[in-house]
Amino acid sequence: MRQHLKRLFVALCLGASLAASAQTASQPPVRIALIESLSGAFANTGEAVFRNLVWATERVNARGGVKLAGGPRNLVIERYDNKGQNEEALAALRSAIDDGVTIIAQGNSSAIAAVLIDAINKHNEREPNKRVLFLNYSAVDPVLTNEKCSYWHFRFDAHADMRMAALMDVLKDDSALKSIYLIGQDYSFGQAVLREARKQLGVQRPDVQIVGDELHALGRVKDFIPYAVKIKASGAQAVLTGNWGNDLTLLIKAAKEVGYEGKFYTFYGNALGVPGALGDAGVGKVVAVADWFPNEAGAQSEAFYQSFRQRFPKPQDDYVHMRMQLMMESLAQSIDKAGSADAGAVAAQLERSTVTFAGHKGAMRAADHQFQQPLLVALMGKQGSPGVKFDVEGSGYGFRVIKTISPERAEQPSTCKMVRP
Repeated sequence: MRQHLKRLFVALCLGASLAASAQTASQPPVRIALIESLSGAFANTGEAVFRNLVWATERVNARGGVKLAGGPRNLVIERYDNKGQNEEALAALRSAIDDGVTIIAQGNSSAIAAVLIDAINKHNEREPNKRVLFLNYSAVDPVLTNEKCSYWHFRFDAHADMRMAALMDVLKDDSALKSIYLIGQDYSFGQAVLREARKQLGVQRPDVQIVGDELHALGRVKDFIPYAVKIKASGAQAVLTGNWGNDLTLLIKAAKEVGYEGKFYTFYGNALGVPGALGDAGVGKVVAVADWFPNEAGAQSEAFYQSFRQRFPKPQDDYVHMRMQLMMESLAQSIDKAGSADAGAVAAQLERSTVTFAGHKGAMRAADHQFQQPLLVALMGKQGSPGVKFDVEGSGYGFRVIKTISPERAEQPSTCKMVRP
């Protein structure tokens, strides 16, 4: 049955004629600039994104590419290393624009996303004949689709307040929880997470005492033992964090080393070394929120995951995100409808796009360009236990979905006042 599902998925997503492939190969591709951390502390997150986007473009190209007025064309991902720094990201943006790229993709760091939005707004105003789009797959500071919303920016991940509300949907029912420690990265996103955590705890669980509330430098802490010691000494029954990348993995490892036995409510605890770092100590204790999990029920979801694992068989490459696939499908659909790769024409289609893929459906909200989709909350468990068919990164541990939040329930209001060209 499993092999049948894999073959079915590959046939549906990759089945394209040789003639169509030959035709697209003769045309210049539509280029997408990935401006990400491809070196330094967060290089693993950038490389993981690259695999996701390449896989998505392979699927589009195999079915004949995108349909422009001059004929079908392939999509191609081009790499620009921002080294996790704002100035490097701006330099990469300038290079991409000089290279003639019209579609920018970035997500790992809301601070970088914010400077890119400002720069793209200014560029598009100065150079209306060379406008570019910004596709954001994981920069989730709520401000990016509120006060800083832009016609040229489209976010395909749920923002931090949406993710926090989903976590709180589970946390509020944890009647044994009486104390919690808040910790995050000291930049716009980390600050937004802790701010919203305090707000929602006050509303949902005013009986829970916040026994720690601190921020640490982004990507600079090599030893989290002092933080873990403070967490354990505080008596906190749980930790809530929006940390990602090595800042989450090292925090989790340190907590295990000092013998902390409380729960972790996380945004990203389901990947990049976290399950393997915790082992049995994380079973039944690590909660994560995402737009999709490998153990989500359904034949289409399983076939989707099996197909990715077939394409990237190394256990350490096991980092697949449905939202990135939906983003690329939305882009391809919008280019097809526009019949052009012009940023203005594509944006007009993208802001009202609705896409369905592998059993998942999402829609872009035109008012603020915030994608609306289901959110899932899952709990870490041993592979083979009920609800945990697939593990993460070959660790022997995976995540069992414990709650699904509909798009209508996950949706949050926006203060965006969109300025349209």
